[in-house]
Order: sequence, then C-alpha cells, then structure tokens
Amino acid sequence: MSKKYYRVLTIAGSDSGGGAGIQADLKTFSALGCYGMSVITSLTAQNTRGVTAIQAVPPSFVQEQMEAVFSDIGADAVKIGMLYSDEMIETVTRQLKKHHAKNIVLDPVMVAKSGDRLLKDDKTIEAMKKHLMPLATVITPNLPEASTFLKRSIQSPDDMQHAARELARYGSRSVLIKGGHLDGRDSSDLLFISTEERFVLFKGERIATRNNHGTGCTFSSAIASFLAKGFPLEEGVKLAKDYITGALRAGAEYEIGNGHGPVHHFYKTWQEP
Repeated sequence: MSKKYYRVLTIAGSDSGGGAGIQADLKTFSALGCYGMSVITSLTAQNTRGVTAIQAVPPSFVQEQMEAVFSDIGADAVKIGMLYSDEMIETVTRQLKKHHAKNIVLDPVMVAKSGDRLLKDDKTIEAMKKHLMPLATVITPNLPEASTFLKRSIQSPDDMQHAARELARYGSRSVLIKGGHLDGRDSSDLLFISTEERFVLFKGERIATRNNHGTGCTFSSAIASFLAKGFPLEEGVKLAKDYITGALRAGAEYEIGNGHGPVHHFYKTWQEP
C-alpha cells in the first residue's frame, strides 16, 4: 500500500534572507512532517535589516502556479501570506474556489518586521475583507494588522476580544488575534471560534530575543500543518503555539545578520556539533 504525504501549499512572497515568507513556510512544513508546495506572489530583496525592493509576480502567473499544484498534487491545507495587490487577491480567490480548497489559514501580512510596507495600497485591504476572509478557516492578524483592518488602535486583551468578534463578521470561521505586540511580559494569543461564539486564550510569556523575523509566517504555517494532519482547529493552534515558542527560544541563542534574525525552525531535529 502506498503512503500519503500531508500536503500543505503556501501562497506568499519570497524572502531572500530566508527568515520569513515562502522560505519560512516551507521550513515549517518540513519541520512538522508535511510536504510543502509554493505559489510565489512577490519577490523581495530582503535581509535581517529590512526590505530594499519588491517585485510583484503577475497575477496571471500566480494563477498558473496554483493551477499546476491543485490540478496534479492537491492540498490538505493552504497558508496564505503576502498578497501585494487587489488584483492578486481576486486571482487567488478564484483559484481557491475553483479547486474547493480547504483548511485555509489567512495571515494578512501588511508590514515587514523592519516596518516596510508590503501592500500596494488600501484597496488591497478591502479586497482581502471582501474576497478572502469568507473562505478562511482562520485568519491570524497581529495587533497592528487588526488595528489596520478596523481603523482603530488594538492594544489590550479587551481590545482583542472586541476586534476578534468584529473581524469574524467578514466571514471567516475563526479569528486568531496574536498578542506578540502586547506591552509587558505577556505574549498570549486569543482565538475566537465564530461558529461557536467561543473564545480560547493561549497563554504565552514573551521571549527576550531580537531573532523574531518570520514569527507570524511560521506560526500560521504551523497551524496549516496541523490542520493538514487532521487536528481540530483549537488543538492545532495550541500545538502551533508550542512550536513557535520553542523555535523562538531556540533561535535566541544564534547570531545571524545585523538585524532581526530568524526563529530556529528545526530546533527539534538539528544535532548540535
């Protein structure tokens, strides 16, 4: 009897520095025992210090990449990251619907860790609300991204609850507000399961490290990996939270580049010399 891979597709931008985007996604899938595939939406000239240039891939070629993967290999889960324009979002949406994609994790990437903007304009945000959010199993905004969506400041645990409920109105089955930007030592995340009107808090303590580039990409890719493996959403988020916490802790010991280094995706399997 032949074996089957757990198949996860990432639709996102490329990070030439290897810490975020497509590169972080594929590392995460591999670390968690999944077969990773990619649809590249944008190329970035990027390192640990920032983004120096962005080249968007034509939407027609994004469509060709998606068609190639779905028509032959298929996917048990899809992680969506950087989508540069509203045209890109509409193209991705059509393909997801055409191929009846499932277990969709939408990470609404808007700004790089360095502060560089990764969206073409505000039309892109509105397109994300209208087209992609209704397809998502879970959306995973951090506090600045949630603030951008709702056009108000999200800074406290109470703000996170209100924001999650409001974002769920755009149609996703659940909303995970990431609390990494909270003040103090707390770095807890809040999941709102809209179909059950239920909140789940995933507590976490902030890890002191500058090596946090690609944290959001890695977390959302880990959730997609566990969904692909058949875990229920709540359990998948918990396992993904444990994974990213371990990757942050292990990566804190390394030095690479002169800015925000990456997390350690393979901390569970690498052998130290």
